[in-house]
Amino acid sequence: MRLVVIGGVAAGLSAASSARRRDPSLDITVLEKGEDISYSACGLPYFIGGEVPRAGELMVYTAEFFRRERNISVLTAHEARAIRPARRDVIVGEGNRFPYDRLVIATGARSRRPPIPGIDLPHVVCANTLAEARALQEHLASQRPARAAVIGAGYIGLEMTEALRKRGLEVRLIEASGQVLGREEPHLILAVQEELARHGVTWMRETQVSAIEPGRICTSAGEFPCELVVLAAGLCPSVELAAEAGIQIGPTGAIHIDDRMQTNLAGIYAAGDCAETVHLVSGSPVWLPLGTTANKMGRVAGENASGGRARFPGIVGTSVVKVFTLEIGMTGLGGTAARRAGIAAVSAEIRAPSRAKYLGGQAISVELTADRQSGRLLGGLMFGAEGVAKRIDVVATALHARLRARELIDLDLSYAPPFAPVWDPVLIAARRLARLLD
Repeated sequence: MRLVVIGGVAAGLSAASSARRRDPSLDITVLEKGEDISYSACGLPYFIGGEVPRAGELMVYTAEFFRRERNISVLTAHEARAIRPARRDVIVGEGNRFPYDRLVIATGARSRRPPIPGIDLPHVVCANTLAEARALQEHLASQRPARAAVIGAGYIGLEMTEALRKRGLEVRLIEASGQVLGREEPHLILAVQEELARHGVTWMRETQVSAIEPGRICTSAGEFPCELVVLAAGLCPSVELAAEAGIQIGPTGAIHIDDRMQTNLAGIYAAGDCAETVHLVSGSPVWLPLGTTANKMGRVAGENASGGRARFPGIVGTSVVKVFTLEIGMTGLGGTAARRAGIAAVSAEIRAPSRAKYLGGQAISVELTADRQSGRLLGGLMFGAEGVAKRIDVVATALHARLRARELIDLDLSYAPPFAPVWDPVLIAARRLARLLD
């Protein structure tokens, strides 16, 4: 049986590897339009910032490794132009035909490019792929810009802001909305604003970019000099190839799939940043491009494309990001998002030390949200200088287990002065939330 996978990064190679583990006899071909495969996109800002000295260190495996160790043919510079479900083949380049019995679409996502005059100028760059990051690194080395504007206060925008400051650039972070990381909580916005200011970043919220010109950027708040513009205004799923083949696109704008990663066309699966899934808290379709989700979806798609019966139940949307010294973690639904989804929600926020104060413990902010009627936990938000990344995983686990706020209080979390206080901040927030529910 012939399995063709379109896309050679997280989801695509996870699918190919999963299929190979299940069926050693499969003929597996991976088509990748770029030159790079199997790399950490999440590590790109650290390459730009100099913490990762060489781009090659972000690459996990080579095409030769997949050929030699897993008997998987990975073809780079092979861009799929069309999927023909009736003929069961993929057209690459100027007409090369790749027949398939099963197909996995893992075309990922691309940087969103707002309709801004001047967006195609040479000093306007993205940093969503390894090739784009290399181009940005070369631009920094050859042009030596002194001032930069980063458009978008999402994950990539915040991380690229830090990376450019580490390179010594003066940075303006421009966000069209009043949000940060897609969140509206005032205490989070204030914490990020203060952290950016401490590191010399000008954050321009609720500011529209009207034009980009050589040497300057024009906004609703005025015109400012800059020699570099980084587009980080979000991502959009790459679904055109699938849509043209008659594959259903879901309400999020990504490919619609079931819990087996199956599309509406027989024998065709989709996984990763091009596909939507289900939010386990709201029960609604959700598109959240994260490497963790992409790898898990790819594994399920590959197993099922090779004849298995694996399932992917959905996500709670767990993520963590670092902004200079500030750690931010989130999972599930915040109060505003829950109410928007029609849930009567109540939230409790506390500040507590991450570990014993006499060992230098610093306060972190923890906000938990629950359903007022059932008491079921809906989500969590945390930020602080330390101790956030793994605590948010506790809340994510509670969401998967559908725990109520009162049940969260009884979790047997670890304690030792170097790591945590005797009452962990998660438990303190759960107690406060339970009192509000009462």
